[in-house]
Amino acid sequence: MDWKDMLSQLRDNLPEGADNAQETGPASEVPATGSKSVKKEKIHIVIEKKGRKGKTATIAEGFKCSDEELQDIASNAKRHLGVGGSARGGEILIQGECKERLAAFLKNLGYSVC
Repeated sequence: MDWKDMLSQLRDNLPEGADNAQETGPASEVPATGSKSVKKEKIHIVIEKKGRKGKTATIAEGFKCSDEELQDIASNAKRHLGVGGSARGGEILIQGECKERLAAFLKNLGYSVC
């Protein structure tokens, strides 16, 4: 018996209406990363050189999402801008000075950029 058969047996044994509750969960309310819905977070973008041996870095701070979503946003931003960087602790660090391009990218995703 494979997993599909086992799942169908489990679904058959559920009381009526119980499996409708699973279809309308919080996952259906979360917009996709590429959507243009307005986010509530105000993102601040700053340029820093301190502590990086004179190299310039663009930092976007103020994200209030999960680390997985932040990693996804950072990955898309790095790919879009053609630069390196990282994401952790509610911040996205982009190598180089690209404040305007990063702001335009985040506005396109629906974030409010200050």
